[in-house]
Amino acid sequence: MAVELWHIEISHYNEKVRWALDFKGIAHRRRAPLPGFTGPVALVLTRGAQRRTPVLRLDGRTIGDSTAIIAALEQYRPAPPLYPPDAPARRRALELEDFFDERLAPEVRRFVWAHTLGDASATAETLMTRSGPATKRLVRALVPLMAPAVRRDYTVNEETARRARERIVAAMDRVEAELGSGDYLVGGAFSVADLTAAALFTPVLCPPGRQYAPPAVSAPILELRSELEQRAGGEWVATMFARHRGVSAEVA
Repeated sequence: MAVELWHIEISHYNEKVRWALDFKGIAHRRRAPLPGFTGPVALVLTRGAQRRTPVLRLDGRTIGDSTAIIAALEQYRPAPPLYPPDAPARRRALELEDFFDERLAPEVRRFVWAHTLGDASATAETLMTRSGPATKRLVRALVPLMAPAVRRDYTVNEETARRARERIVAAMDRVEAELGSGDYLVGGAFSVADLTAAALFTPVLCPPGRQYAPPAVSAPILELRSELEQRAGGEWVATMFARHRGVSAEVA
């Protein structure tokens, strides 16, 4: 298989890349390492360059980081494009991609883990939505061993979770300010800016068309979801999924 994605089901950075692959109709296989082994797998695949997924194998190349992967996909299959054609709009789209990558995504991850890691069953269901009972039992057994490392790695605690919630709401403010009365963030057409913002609001939001949605989430996540869904920005995320998420190009 020419294109192979190593991913984590729940991860919004991985959703960003899955969406790009599906949007461009690039047939690919997906592989999800067991929790706790993602870092070593990513390090081996990238020869020490990346310790996190997504990692994409593309015609003999191995690429880590969602932004670099989308840049490579734009060259590999330019149409349909995710980069605006004119230089100023393209720069603006890339600036917004970077903003949501750096300002929104880490806070979503921190908030969700703060309200999920305490429940081993919920964590297993969140991480391995498509796995069988035996795999989920194994992951449930691993969660107590993994949880302290995850909390340290992502600085997850009660105070950072509170700040994360505030920053997620602030990122939604930014979406609404950038949109104004328009449908898209840059140039009146769907671009990497829209894909990134919409993808990275998962796993807090669960619009129709979201892949790998866990069967249940905790009350704090549901409360924030309800708050955001009622906003214009929350409606916009659902619209982006409905218009542009499309069908999976994964090859079973």
